[in-house]
Amino acid sequence: MSTHNTDSADSTTTLHYIYDPLCGWCYGAAPLAAAARDVMPVIGHGGGMMTGANRKQVNPTLRNYVMPHDHRIAGLTGQAFGDAYFNGLLLDETAVFDSAPPIRAILAAEEIAEDGGGLDMLSRLQVAHYVEGKRIADDDVLQALAVELGLDADEFAQAYGRIGEEKLQQHIAASRRLLAQVGGHGFPTFVLEQDGRFEMLDAGRWLGEPDAWREHLAAYTRR
Repeated sequence: MSTHNTDSADSTTTLHYIYDPLCGWCYGAAPLAAAARDVMPVIGHGGGMMTGANRKQVNPTLRNYVMPHDHRIAGLTGQAFGDAYFNGLLLDETAVFDSAPPIRAILAAEEIAEDGGGLDMLSRLQVAHYVEGKRIADDDVLQALAVELGLDADEFAQAYGRIGEEKLQQHIAASRRLLAQVGGHGFPTFVLEQDGRFEMLDAGRWLGEPDAWREHLAAYTRR
């Protein structure tokens, strides 16, 4: 998922963003991903943190596990977590946390939208989940969010349908290969690619400081 193409001197500098839509730290890093898009092409790679056997039914154990992490993320990054999430979604024991449908939606948006459509969808999904408490593993929710982003409903539904289980798993496997290749251990991981060389960046030190992160990345394009 690339945001733009350029023929300028920075055309050989790309940022790879390995994320998961249900990763709280990725939501915390959302301002960094947005800032990076101002500077260079950004390619998203969905990691599939909660897929298959790792899907989670919402229950008190899950709620008690994620809430302290979420409060810490909010404190470190300034990202808002909504009451509809803490006291709505996290109390809805009919909800399932499954990364596969939202990653499919991101891939579908990338297929039919202008450059960066996938990352726009990721950003919208994060707000829907962590602020609005929406069930982003539900197809009807994903469809509604796509329309809200300005995507054609039929086009999105068709693209979403074309991305079957095999294609989705190939994407997740490729994302995890990249993560292993650069020595990453989880999400989010930002990887700078310059002239075919890959370098993992320590984005943790920039959490809550998107402007400083933007300047840090801009320096790579001037080298």
